[in-house]
Amino acid sequence: MPNNVNAEKALRQNIKRRLRNRAATSTLRTAIKKVRVALAAATPEPATIDTVLKDAVKRLDRAAAKGLIHKNSAARTKSRLVNQQKKKLGLTAPAAK
Repeated sequence: MPNNVNAEKALRQNIKRRLRNRAATSTLRTAIKKVRVALAAATPEPATIDTVLKDAVKRLDRAAAKGLIHKNSAARTKSRLVNQQKKKLGLTAPAAK
């Protein structure tokens, strides 16, 4: 339990931030999962995959900008999802450098 007014306020702020971060993390994970589910379908629809991938990339960029995840983590996840999309749809993957 907090022992003074400042500690009480800090506790309230931490609770708010934790709930906000948990909600944002949950929506981010859901967006990534939707892409993986769309890619795992027996007959993938390119339009559906493009839509969910675009949403996931937007959410990853937003999470990295807000500091929810590291920017390199967001870049790595986006890269992996795009490469999975290209592999599934038979498109050529970019050459490794």
